[in-house]
Amino acid sequence: MKRIILGITSMLLFGLATPACAEIVFAAAGPNAAAISPGVDAFRSALGTLNPNVAGSFGSGRREINWDGVPNAFAAPNLLPPNFFNVNSPRGVVMSTPGTGLEVSSTAASGVPVEFGNIDASYAGLFAPFSPERLFTAVGSNVVDVNFFIAGSTTPAFVSGFGAVFTDVDLVNTTSISFFDASNSLLGTYFAPAAAGNESLSFLGVLFGTPVISRVRITSGNTALGPGVTEASGRDLVVMDDFIFGEPTAVPEPESWALLLLGFAAIGLRLRGKRSGALAASDQRDARGKLTGRTASAHFSSSEPD
Repeated sequence: MKRIILGITSMLLFGLATPACAEIVFAAAGPNAAAISPGVDAFRSALGTLNPNVAGSFGSGRREINWDGVPNAFAAPNLLPPNFFNVNSPRGVVMSTPGTGLEVSSTAASGVPVEFGNIDASYAGLFAPFSPERLFTAVGSNVVDVNFFIAGSTTPAFVSGFGAVFTDVDLVNTTSISFFDASNSLLGTYFAPAAAGNESLSFLGVLFGTPVISRVRITSGNTALGPGVTEASGRDLVVMDDFIFGEPTAVPEPESWALLLLGFAAIGLRLRGKRSGALAASDQRDARGKLTGRTASAHFSSSEPD
């Protein structure tokens, strides 16, 4: 027990904030939603029950974003506020991009060309939704960062897993999700599988043993969307649909870690003191036992007849 306590204390002292865990990768690709649905559903089941879009943390289960509830005022050709899914519709996500903004595609009823046809007319034949009918992309970049918070707050949070649906992944080892822990150290980068043809769908989800993910970086293809930017040899244009992720849970405050460390240290010292006391008592018993043995032996010898 002493070794266990001291081992935990040592891990805290040396800053091991991320517990060791084996991640599980879920991946699927195909020409339509039916082809990837089993993989998506398996990831959903692994994360747990779908929680409602309200502020606070449920402690377990999952959240999802499918973009379809975004109002036209925040959809193409307009930009999506980066904190929309933490303020307007609380799910504990705040997004950013090195580009000029974030955009959700339009609906047919809006009169704006669908599937980012407002950026380039060819895109409507290139992309397809998993859950009709809106899609999501960065503008001026192919990179999106997703940071997690307790839904509806500015309190940083961890999630246990994250997955995304992509459309039109043509090249292997291009579309990826990178996972980072609370210290912004890379936990790993994983690649979405490719599928042949336009309007294909791909899914990538990674589940860790515990909530250790504070941020993910999504790289969609290798080229940003733009007017006149079309697919050519070596160029892969990719956009996103559903995000699926574990319920954001609170990150322990530094003071909490300090108290935890002190608690473990105190337990370790107490156990050490008890063990030392027990060893001393045992030594005393052994000494008394040996002395008593010698006295009994002497008494026995003296009582024997000549």
